Amino acid sequence: MDVQETKLKGVYVITPQVFGDARGWFMESWTKKKFDDAGIHVDFVQDNQSFSAEKGTLRGLHYQLNPMCQAKLLRCTRGEILDVAVDIRKGSPQYAKWVGVKLSAENKKQLFIPRGFAHGFITLTDDVEVQYKADNYYAPECDGNIRWDDPDIGVNWGMNPVVLSDKDRNAPTLRERATESLNFVYEEA
Repeated sequence: MDVQETKLKGVYVITPQVFGDARGWFMESWTKKKFDDAGIHVDFVQDNQSFSAEKGTLRGLHYQLNPMCQAKLLRCTRGEILDVAVDIRKGSPQYAKWVGVKLSAENKKQLFIPRGFAHGFITLTDDVEVQYKADNYYAPECDGNIRWDDPDIGVNWGMNPVVLSDKDRNAPTLRERATESLNFVYEEA
């Protein structure tokens, strides 16, 4: 398993080792020891899966507030997505910075997003399935989102979304969220 930190400290691209033969292939998608060895200490408690039928479906940017914030490990098991993480920790030197990584069933890459980051993705193909692990349970009372096209963040999604929920379409900007409710504070390691 190859673990590479992105330009955002704490966000990692995980490329599993794939073993193929006449039957097909096998890989470990997550191993606690290998993550611990890479300095990623997380205990996952929930697995989630989503399906998006149409290319250009955008989900995000989402997060959960403390005390129910979540770290996530995402992978695309059908089709392809651009997966995006945004640092929303107050005081972070990378506040409002983002990174995007293409995840697909073919490349088998995964993205690890730590607590204190917003997350979203856009589908680059039809019929996309995304699976992810979370280290905290879903808590609707802590659920939050930021506008996908927030100019202060400037995510380059590569296309305009075709399918977008009303919740995401009407989300406030990071600046609006920061003045009302964000409770993530950057702590230097």
